[in-house]
Amino acid sequence: MPIITSPQDFNVEDLYVDLGPVLDVPLLLKCEGFNFAGSVKLKAAAAMVEAAERDGLLRPGSTIVESSSGNLGIALSVIAADRGYRFLCVTDPRCNPASIRVMRALGAEVLVIADQDANGGYLASRIAHVRRLCADCPDHVWLNQYANRNNWLAHYSGTAPAIDRRFPDLEVLFVGAGTTGTLMGCARYFRERGRPVTIVAIDAVGSVTFGDIPQRRMVPGLGTSTRPALVDESYIDEVVRVPEPDTIRTVHRLAARGFLFGGSTGTVVSGAARWLAARHPSGGRRPVAVAIAPDLGERYLDSIYEEGWLAEHFPDLPAPSGLELTDADVLGVHP
Repeated sequence: MPIITSPQDFNVEDLYVDLGPVLDVPLLLKCEGFNFAGSVKLKAAAAMVEAAERDGLLRPGSTIVESSSGNLGIALSVIAADRGYRFLCVTDPRCNPASIRVMRALGAEVLVIADQDANGGYLASRIAHVRRLCADCPDHVWLNQYANRNNWLAHYSGTAPAIDRRFPDLEVLFVGAGTTGTLMGCARYFRERGRPVTIVAIDAVGSVTFGDIPQRRMVPGLGTSTRPALVDESYIDEVVRVPEPDTIRTVHRLAARGFLFGGSTGTVVSGAARWLAARHPSGGRRPVAVAIAPDLGERYLDSIYEEGWLAEHFPDLPAPSGLELTDADVLGVHP
């Protein structure tokens, strides 16, 4: 085992779950939640902070400011604590309470912005608040994960090569779309190397990232109410939109087999399962397909795994304790 002095020095890069025996889906799930930030966002956070330090934007006494629905905020809280910066996270009411508690335990200040934007979300309102904070305080530095090229470069230089080394015959890669940093970094890597990998973006129904009509979204992580500047659809082969009830059904079925994953992972797995079922029916050839699981499920215990929250926001779904799911539930195929 390694001996480390910085929390960002530890990250499990080569752990995959074979979902064939678990969900009867020909899919390998790359688990990105085994680090001290608990998610894939540690990579982007580290890359953006290191670039800001190289460029002289971050210096002793600086305050890092960022808009986040949770995971990047936790990752920046970890790094700020390690490097001696103050960190201020601007989030919204959909952020998991556990995520807020983790950030505050790490010494971050968390501001919850409850004003909805024109699309019924909170992202534009959060960003507007960040801009005001930075305009008023010269020592505040906004890393801007939605437009910072170091966000996708972290995955171009790290995540994608790791997948490529492990699966040189990879055929399909499924990546969730939030800021699209992970998506664009992986897509650019495989495209620029001429690798015949189909890149499938997984988005939440109600997200505007790929030009869809905004709708209510309750599960934090994937999806946006303001299109990220990083997204470039020319690198993406297909987009699958997943309704949030299918996200919840999927994480509950995974949990029933002992795998407690987060909402973003449920969305990615549900979309990937539907795509694979349509193109590779049961009994046919099983492609080499990988999906990226951004995080684990402990931070969602107050939301997608909690009966009261489910009854309030998704009253038509059964409670987790009585959930009996079929393959149709995971695939989102219902009469």
